[in-house]
Amino acid sequence: MKRQYQNKISFVLDDKIVIVDFIHQKLSPTLTVLNYLRSLPNHKGVKEGCAEGDCGACTVVLAELDSKDSLIYKAVNSCLVFLPMIHGKQLITVENLALKNGYEIELHPVQQALVDLNGSQCGYCTPGIVMSMFALYKNYKNPSREIIEDALTGNLCRCTGYQPILKATQAACQNIKIDPFSKKEEETISLLKTIASSSGSISIITTDQKYFQPESLLESLNLSEKYPKALFINGSTDIALKQTKRFELIEEIIDLSAIEELKVFHENKNEFIIGSGLPLEIIRLKLIGSLPAFTEMLNIFASKQIRNLATLAGNIATASPIGDTIPLLMAYNAKIRLIKKRGQRTLSIESFIKGYRKTDLKKGEIIHSLIIPKPKEQLIRFYKISKRKDLDISTVSAGFRIELKHGKVKDICLAFGGMAELAKRAKSTEEYLIQKKWTFENIQHAQKIIENEFTPISDARSGAEFRKTAAKNLLIKFFEETIYELTSAR
Repeated sequence: MKRQYQNKISFVLDDKIVIVDFIHQKLSPTLTVLNYLRSLPNHKGVKEGCAEGDCGACTVVLAELDSKDSLIYKAVNSCLVFLPMIHGKQLITVENLALKNGYEIELHPVQQALVDLNGSQCGYCTPGIVMSMFALYKNYKNPSREIIEDALTGNLCRCTGYQPILKATQAACQNIKIDPFSKKEEETISLLKTIASSSGSISIITTDQKYFQPESLLESLNLSEKYPKALFINGSTDIALKQTKRFELIEEIIDLSAIEELKVFHENKNEFIIGSGLPLEIIRLKLIGSLPAFTEMLNIFASKQIRNLATLAGNIATASPIGDTIPLLMAYNAKIRLIKKRGQRTLSIESFIKGYRKTDLKKGEIIHSLIIPKPKEQLIRFYKISKRKDLDISTVSAGFRIELKHGKVKDICLAFGGMAELAKRAKSTEEYLIQKKWTFENIQHAQKIIENEFTPISDARSGAEFRKTAAKNLLIKFFEETIYELTSAR
């Protein structure tokens, strides 16, 4: 029988089970894994560089059991992970990689490759880089250059230069050996199973904070009714910034990350159903070859460390005007399923987003899943304009959809991020193009409508005029990329 509402968490660190009693030890439930590790005497390798998941200096690896009781390894930003979120997992830091025998130290293959190929200078960012390399080592044999670059996108290095790091990663992963973690895998699995057998939902109530981690959907719905002002988290990659960057005290949190019912992925003839708790990286891998525009968007969404934590529902719930997923979900005609104790409802993404950082989520409701219809006759594209390709916030983003019938526009969606206080469709431009031929002349006229349809702001990323110009140019780009395919199909 599982215990309910414990105020302790357990995880594996240094090959043994660690129990943290938040009340007895007087710890905040929103203590980050980074700061917890820095408080220990032998885990100073993890560093704080940015405290917002951009630099990768704080990267650690979490190992957890999958449905077949095998270990899966994920690199994450420890500055964004609240300590209760690692309950039932193995926490691996750079100090755990090398084998120590008295005064003799045998480096892990990824560490040795970095030494051999001169992949480190000052060393501040090196532990985080090593942990990203280690996660790749445990998941891929002889990965492609593209996969290596993706794994290291979330690790910045100002002094070494990336080529030695990339070469070291490639060298280490070309000749995968049985490392100490493989040898101890059965022991680690046994420890994690021990934790799982005695676990239950978590309730940590301190003088100024309440933190809940329910194990079931029903429990989460009960909590959402009882604590209507509580913030929901799953990956916490956005909410954590309230604490790490804005130094806010988050008084009430309902952490949905332990609810397996929200981690579903279903596909039928007409649609994909994606649970609100499924991390973006898993979604990306599952959709390869199915929804090309969506995969393209996720390929350049933040970093792998963040995608291993962040969820699609979380990105939508922030209702950011520059969130990459929202314009594209509009183009896909996606819907969001909301659930509460006494019923459920389904809304279009466009209806769910009500304004700047505002949604139609009611008291007692949680996001259950996303429904993405499979395109049939439509062509869908995603575009992102930012100062750099990887790990950057959009200046302007766009999700476009078009369908022609007899050479004329039957259906079109032109959804933009970064052009208004919320992600928004260019409705007047769409209305003009309906029943028009898909020609350069009509697109030129449509550009003039787009220019007057939005009144973007000027900020640190861009000026308003640039954004208007970018929006017009993206329409031209969409036309040039689709005209041949559309006319050929006709």
